[in-house]
Amino acid sequence: MSEIANTGWDVLDFSHQALRQVVRGVPAQAWHLPTPCAQWDVTQVLQHAAGDQIGFAAFLTGEPGPAEDPFAPSGTLAGDPEAYAEAALSRSAAAWAGVDRAAEQVPVPVPPNAMEPSLGAAACALDAAVHAWDIALATGQPSPLTGEVARELLEAARRFVEPLRAWGAYAAVLPAEDGDDDVAALLRYLGRDPRWTPAT
Repeated sequence: MSEIANTGWDVLDFSHQALRQVVRGVPAQAWHLPTPCAQWDVTQVLQHAAGDQIGFAAFLTGEPGPAEDPFAPSGTLAGDPEAYAEAALSRSAAAWAGVDRAAEQVPVPVPPNAMEPSLGAAACALDAAVHAWDIALATGQPSPLTGEVARELLEAARRFVEPLRAWGAYAAVLPAEDGDDDVAALLRYLGRDPRWTPAT
């Protein structure tokens, strides 16, 4: 496998590594288990997450986007899942590593399709991180999210997530519950139940 590329954006590097690690930890028989993403199994969540990373890269570089619609994943992978994920993550990392931090805005595939570089990187990170959580929970792995990263991602998410709910990218906010920590607050804001289990 190729050397892991870093973006230079800490929250994005963390989120890429989280997705990379949970994909590596999926048991061979678990790729079609249900996930917190309704109607999608583990393979489909990976396809969606990988496609989104390629989408961000394509907006930044002008290169071709994902070969498959990330919002209509087939659920079938022809090759190795780790290699599939790594190809998308490496492409995203290379694109973000080339971003001028002093730029006023950079193009991104989420409304309003242009953001200040740090917010764009956080949007890309949020996508990788939350889908890493989806895959982890679906396959019996520990949550890859930390409180520090969750706080940073929630602050960013509040600046761009609302328009995405209309597209179905995120469900409605779930009400807070006693005992919620920073990770739970992020997940509930994104319409996810922090206590999700396959039975629910």
